[in-house]
Amino acid sequence: MIASIAGDVLETRIDSLVIALGGVGMQVMCSPQTISMARVGQKISLSTSLVVREDSLTLFGFESAESRELFEIIQGVSGFGPKLAFTV
Repeated sequence: MIASIAGDVLETRIDSLVIALGGVGMQVMCSPQTISMARVGQKISLSTSLVVREDSLTLFGFESAESRELFEIIQGVSGFGPKLAFTV
């Protein structure tokens, strides 16, 4: 599991940030609040949760470890997928 990520913001998107990590740009799904605070070229550090599906690997980013833990608890509830848990 990727528990955290720290690096320079390369790009801001509608639903994610691209963060430089060892020469690789990692796309991290983030809340609108986190995206609005991020600036290209600025350093950022996020707690993360990697969701592995049959057809994708999705990295979700959170401002705190507590937010990540809440996401993981909600995602564990039957009927709640990662995107719905992230919205909550």
